[in-house]
Amino acid sequence: MNPAIPGGSVRTALVPAPDGTPLATDLCLPDGPGPHPAVLVRTPYDRRRHHAELRGWARRGFAAAAQDVRGRYGSAGRWRPYGPEADDGAATVRWIRERPWSDGTLVACGASYAAHCALVTALAADPAGRADAVLAAVPALGLAETAREPSGCERLLARAGWWAAHGDRRDGDEDALARALAGDPGLLEHLPLTDLPRRLGRALPTWPELWRARPAPLPAAAGTVPLLAVGGSHDPFAADLLRLWRHWGGPARLLLGPWGHGLTADPGPDATGPHRVRLGELYAAWARAALAGRLAPGRAGAVALGGSGRWLPAAALARRGTPYRFTADRTGTGTGTGTADGADGTDGADCADGTGGELRLLRGREFTADPLRPVRSDDLAVPATGVPDRCLLLTAPLPRPLDLLGEAEVRLSAAADTADADWAARLVALAPDGRAAPLAAGIGRRRGAPGRTTAVPVPLGVLARRLPAGTRLRLEIAGHHFPAHARNPHTGEDPVTATATRPSRRTVRTDGSALLLPVIAPHPSADPFREIRR
Repeated sequence: MNPAIPGGSVRTALVPAPDGTPLATDLCLPDGPGPHPAVLVRTPYDRRRHHAELRGWARRGFAAAAQDVRGRYGSAGRWRPYGPEADDGAATVRWIRERPWSDGTLVACGASYAAHCALVTALAADPAGRADAVLAAVPALGLAETAREPSGCERLLARAGWWAAHGDRRDGDEDALARALAGDPGLLEHLPLTDLPRRLGRALPTWPELWRARPAPLPAAAGTVPLLAVGGSHDPFAADLLRLWRHWGGPARLLLGPWGHGLTADPGPDATGPHRVRLGELYAAWARAALAGRLAPGRAGAVALGGSGRWLPAAALARRGTPYRFTADRTGTGTGTGTADGADGTDGADCADGTGGELRLLRGREFTADPLRPVRSDDLAVPATGVPDRCLLLTAPLPRPLDLLGEAEVRLSAAADTADADWAARLVALAPDGRAAPLAAGIGRRRGAPGRTTAVPVPLGVLARRLPAGTRLRLEIAGHHFPAHARNPHTGEDPVTATATRPSRRTVRTDGSALLLPVIAPHPSADPFREIRR
């Protein structure tokens, strides 16, 4: 099938999958006789949404294709998330290379699920079905990787929202979970979580498959073709993006901005004018360099320092965290009733020169994690009285601005009276005027002898931010981070299938506990276009 496609117009072709299933594929060619390098986007979110993107690639000299994955929108077959994407993608690459308008070179690109499709195409075993370069933006690396944190904790809210919108259906309904929660605000509190499809009122046969999936570690060299990894420091997959970039075997370039999952269309509060990057131009410039073999080996790129208006070279990413040690309050008990915002005369030292500082324990050295009253991920309010439901710590105001660039972590020395316990950490920036803004959050799972003090690492993800002088850091340690993550029932049962819960008493030891922040020294600014093309 060789449809005649006038330059700049979009036409649909049906590309056969390996088993003959027709996959709806929209094509847009540049003006001129060609042949042309090609770009392929495979998506479950409706190929027709990519028409403007296809035309943008075509204006820059690329033959562009957007394809609905099997079972979605215009493509036939059964939709199984993360199922046949490698084989279907490789078949589509082979089909494109056989077209007279193709010069044989191809870039696989996409964002979120489409980035997964692009990555498996770049890793195809058959060279004829393998992309020559891959552009992966905010990548959802795989079924299991999206379902759970590396520690095993379940990402409940994001997965419930995605499955309600896209699971086991031909089209999408982005507002499905919001409507369900409006009718049943306690929807995600009902146990077991496997009952969610029944409460949503429709069949979701792949919902249990999601929780049975187990992640496969990235190989030492995940791929050898050129990679451009694009993401946002406010995106939930930012740590996965850095891991992909660091493990990639071919020339790897990183672009990390102060954005959310929608990249430049979803700027964070710390994004400024210099962070409004023209992604279309940048992608095309990188693709030209990658296909021509002009990229130097190894890793490079540019990372935005939010709140500063600056871009820094990717080499500035901190490799080791600067420790902020936990210290007891004045009484040495850590069980006082200091106010939640620290307005009780905090006097601990805190440094902005990379040498670290202190987090003074205000209250909650001992607290109770109760699944029936979990600490919520969507509420920054902190109770200052009553039985503590979390451990609360605070720094003194920063004497100077603090630049953070890299992955943060909490290392706890702590104990639980249950054999199965989750440990959630949330880092909040308190401005001099008292406004609170979330910086990072993470959760880890520990199983062991009840009551035994043990080391608990809690990754907090990626920080890329300049904190102004006068900022204080508030750290909360809790047993839950709900509804972002499923509640640990503390019974030893799987949180997805559990039907009963029990409270868990916790103790945090100040000695041996620390917050590790990726504090960086001054670096020269970088030009994102130059860094991704070199």
